[in-house]
This record gives sequence, structure tokens and C-alpha cells, in this order.
Amino acid sequence: MEYELKFSRYNEYSILIEWPAIMDENMLKDILNFKNIIEKKYIKQKVEVINAFNSILVIYNYTIDNINDEIFRLKALKFTEDDLVDSKSKLWKIPVCYDDEFGIDLNEFSKQKQISKTEVIELHSSAIYTIFFIGFLPGFLYLGGLGKKLHLDRKSTPNLNIKKGAVGIGGNQTGIYPQNSPGGWHIIGKTPVDFFNAKSSPPCVFNAGDQLKFYPISKSEFLDLEQDVKHGCFQLKPLQNA
Repeated sequence: MEYELKFSRYNEYSILIEWPAIMDENMLKDILNFKNIIEKKYIKQKVEVINAFNSILVIYNYTIDNINDEIFRLKALKFTEDDLVDSKSKLWKIPVCYDDEFGIDLNEFSKQKQISKTEVIELHSSAIYTIFFIGFLPGFLYLGGLGKKLHLDRKSTPNLNIKKGAVGIGGNQTGIYPQNSPGGWHIIGKTPVDFFNAKSSPPCVFNAGDQLKFYPISKSEFLDLEQDVKHGCFQLKPLQNA
């Protein structure tokens, strides 16, 4: 599918390439393919390419003197089979405890949506989500694929101290807070898994295009896994999708 792209100067060192403002898996593949070809074709210039859910920011290691010429070069890039990103993605299974102690907004969320807590948990944990990009906080995954029945606008008054590992819902997305942070999402559970560790290589094991599925665990299972993570005995391993 052909997408209408918008190219514009972001600042004196970078160019922003924008796709339509939607979360779409086919568009994500197009974005990742374009990111890949830019990184390959511009390897001698050592550009940095950062993708979001519908855009790419190309950051150069020098001032862009003629923005029109540089945009023309980007538009002229052509894909070959070797440039396409491998369509196989990793599937990560993430344990989540939906106990009231961790799902501090679960009761209110179920009331506002007029469905039981059990149904909220079943719907949330049965879906397979796609990682569109990583941002906001290091290791914060922007996930697409939340069922419409669980869509709910963010809180009007943010929580100033959401705990690391909190699993929340905001608008049409769900996500995990990789560290303590303010935030306006509805917190429905918590995972003991680390999503970002500056001492590890890489510090975040997830990539845009990967998929993720939550599975419910009990409070006792959460506490056991939390200790395993703390002592380095727990290793998150992905499954390979076809």
C-alpha cells in the first residue's frame, strides 16, 4: 500500500517524515522498512533514525545546508528485497498480577466501562499487542491492539507516583511503566518484569514490530517472580512468530 508522506525540516540538524496519523500494522512495516533503508544508504554519514508510531526523525551529524536537496534524496530512496525488514517478529509473554493491591484503578475502571473486573482481565490478557515504538520513558512500549471495549480516556488528574511495572490503559492503548513516574493512565495491574536496565546490553530487549501478550498471575506468583528478577534468576525469553 502506498502512503502519502510529508517531509519537513524539524530543526537545523534533522528532517521529519510523517505518515497518516493512525496506528496500523501495515504502516508500521512501511515505517520500519524506510528506517532500515535510510540507515543502510546513509551509513557513511552516520545519521540517527528514530521512529514513532507514524513518523521517522532523521538526525544528521552536521547542519543541513539545503533542506530541499536533502528531502529530494530521501524521497528518491528505493526499496529492494534486501532492504525489507524481516517480517518475522518476536512474541513476548509478560506476567501481570491484576490483584487490587496492584490494579489500583481496576475497580473504578470496571465501573466506568460497566463490565466486571474478571472481563476486564480476560479481555486485556487475551489480546496480542504490537509494539509500535518505544518512548516517553526509556523502555516504555507504545502498544497497538487494545480492544475497543477497553478504550477509556486518560484521567483528568494524573497520578503523581505510578510505580515501576504498573500496567495501565489510556485512551486506545495499554502500556507498562518501566520506572516510577507520574502518569494519567488507569492502572489495572503490575508486572515484576524489568523493561529497561541501563546496566544490560541492550538496556531494552524489545523492538518496534515485536508482539506482546499478557498472562495473569496470582499475588504469590508475582512475589516469587519479583524475587527472581531482583536476584537475576528470571530471564525473559521471546517466542518467534512465523
